[in-house]
Amino acid sequence: MVKDKSGAFPILDPKETQYLEGPKSRSTELLFTFRVLWEFLKGFRALHFVGPCITVFGSARFREGHRYYEKAREVGAAIARLGFTTMTGGGPGVMEAANRGAREAGGKSVGCNIVLPFEQKPNPYLDRWVSIRYFFVRKVMLLKYSYAFVVLPGGWGTMDEMFETLTLVQTKVIQRFPVVLIGTDYYGELMEYLRFMANQKTISPDDLKLVKLTDSVDEAMGHIAEYISDHYKVRKRSPALWWLMEKV
Repeated sequence: MVKDKSGAFPILDPKETQYLEGPKSRSTELLFTFRVLWEFLKGFRALHFVGPCITVFGSARFREGHRYYEKAREVGAAIARLGFTTMTGGGPGVMEAANRGAREAGGKSVGCNIVLPFEQKPNPYLDRWVSIRYFFVRKVMLLKYSYAFVVLPGGWGTMDEMFETLTLVQTKVIQRFPVVLIGTDYYGELMEYLRFMANQKTISPDDLKLVKLTDSVDEAMGHIAEYISDHYKVRKRSPALWWLMEKV
């Protein structure tokens, strides 16, 4: 932002007006629509046969040796032992650790990577991955193939993914979907604030039951396993069709 000549009123820098342009040309909007459609088709083709997944979210900033990296590694291994595919955002940090733990335990490991200006690359512990251009398409993919979410400590992106999922569960767009937070010291104050929101009646007290907070990987997996056995029937995918060049 810059000020006008009098210095009294802030006005937009010309470089910033692109964010307030509103609708683009019709051809640009149509091209964007086709790009989004292609991103969805690319994701569907890449992930259709990955099997029932549990998605793990968390910060990309933790490195090997950090306690949350090692905890995510435990989570990936536990998901593999539960018989599920570990799905992540495909990047480094918690995502890499969860994929690594799954592979080390002999389980399947997949990722849905995001294309960013600073070139986030798929981590080396993925059996299969797809790179997506748009965040909203990526979030659909991370949710579509999963039966539960495990959320380790993270930043803006992790909070965005967690709260959007909780909103979908609360509004019954998706139903009976367990969300587990791991890290009582990290998420304890957040849970206190959620209780404050319930007291203020901006959310229902029952909404607090949508989230399980723990430090124990065994407790987290037990909660998810009970939830899935009580509410879900894992359906077998249809076989790959050779004439669509599908690969299992």
